[in-house]
This record gives sequence, C-alpha cells and structure tokens, in this order.
Amino acid sequence: MNIQSAISREIFVPRDEKLLVAIEVRRRMKKKGLSFLNAGRKRDYLTYLCLSVTNSRPAQVLITKVKRYRGTRPFAKRSQWSVEQLRQVNGINPDKDTPEFDLVFDRTTDQWVASSAAEKCMFVQVLYHACQNYWEAKLAQANPASPRDQKIPGAPENKKSPGAPGQTSFVNCQQKLMGDACSVNMVIYRCKIFLNRMKNSMTANQGQPQREAAVKASRSRSSPSPPAVRKMGNVMRRASQVLSERGERLMRADDKTSHFLHGAKQFAEAAQKLALKQI
Repeated sequence: MNIQSAISREIFVPRDEKLLVAIEVRRRMKKKGLSFLNAGRKRDYLTYLCLSVTNSRPAQVLITKVKRYRGTRPFAKRSQWSVEQLRQVNGINPDKDTPEFDLVFDRTTDQWVASSAAEKCMFVQVLYHACQNYWEAKLAQANPASPRDQKIPGAPENKKSPGAPGQTSFVNCQQKLMGDACSVNMVIYRCKIFLNRMKNSMTANQGQPQREAAVKASRSRSSPSPPAVRKMGNVMRRASQVLSERGERLMRADDKTSHFLHGAKQFAEAAQKLALKQI
C-alpha cells in the first residue's frame, strides 16, 4: 500500500472525506545563514500536505497537514484549512518546475518545499482545478440561473472573472498547470514521482550493506585470534562484493530512469502538439 492510500484510510475515510492528492513537504528556511545547522539535523517526523473534499453536500475542499513520526506506523492530523481561508498560492517560479511554493491563508503563510518538483506541480494543478470547481459551484448556488439566463446552444459562454472577490489567486504558477492539457501533465508528473521515489529507495538501500559490514567488522576486531582475523577478511571481501553488485544495479537503474524520463518528455511534447492541433 502506498503512502497516499494509507493516509486516506487512516485520516480521511473515517471523516467521510475523499483524498485527492498527498505530497511530502518540509518547511523552507527563511534564514539562509542557519541552513547548514538544519542540514545535519535529522527530522524525527515526516510532513504531508493533503487536499481532500467532503462527501457531504455542499462539498467542502480542505487542505490538511498530516505528520508521521519515525518509528511509528499511524499518521497524525495536525492542521486543516478550507479553500475559503486560502487567499493565495504562490508557485515561486513561473518559468520552470521547482519544488518551492507558498500557501497564504487568512492569518498565516506557509512556505513549503516538496520532495520533488513533480509532486509540487501535481499538488498545485489539482488544487487549482479543485478551487475552480468549488467557487463555480458556490457562485451557482448564490445566483441560481433564471430561465432567461439558461445557456443557449452555440451562444458564447459568460466566463467569470478570475479576480472575483473571495476567490483564491494563483500567482507565479506555470500556465501548463492551469491549461487544457491537465490530464496529460498529470500522467507525466505521476511517472516522474514514481521514478524519483524508486531511485531514492534504491539509494537508501545501498547503504545497508555498508552498515552491516561495519557491524561485523567491529565484532571481529574484538577477538585478536587468527580465525577471527580470517573471518573479518572474509566479511570485508563479501561486503566489497555486495557493494560492487549493488553499485552496478544502481547504475543500471539510473540509466533506466534517464531513459524513462526521456520517453516521458517525448510523450509530453507529442501530447502538447496534438492538443494544439485540436485547438
């Protein structure tokens, strides 16, 4: 079971909410001079930013902060805001994919860094369309259409202004996150997230043989007898062989990852060209 499914089962299903997207995030440091102090400090918990919608009517769109402490299985809900409290989403850089983004609420501003640029883009994209649907539904409830205002086939649509009062504004966000090719971008981002998590998992597993070899070597050094020395040599040779094999597998996985990313970019370019032709 992946992280999003586990969070949905433990936090949102009991509250009768549907989880739309969940990404791993961390706080962005404001003072760069202290960044080296926090770089060496290991976090004792993981933070996830989740976007959900209630199953009850009228539906509410909610942003929830969930934490999971290391060494424990359950997730803990920390904070929750509705999109009516969300005033602005700042994508930081409108020209390229970056993991940084800001969420500005009524009484606070959260500065986040996602675990990857793809996760941030997917979250902003889903959040944008969820906000659009929420405000359109609320506007329709507040101003029910009369028979004379009903849509006539072939007539031009009356689009509401994006700067209407009370609505969430999206600034410094890439246009592709709010365009018509959203489904294509979503597939690409999910592929990138999967490949990034697979690469991180293999990198983390690579250090396990080193730790095992160090433990065995330290135990062998405690006994100065010749059999212990020979055993320590065998352990070191075996650890070296295991590390060599893991390194080769990691290099092959890295090559496959680069190949998949190249294929995803080609697929995105072809999809965008097809979308432009259909327009």
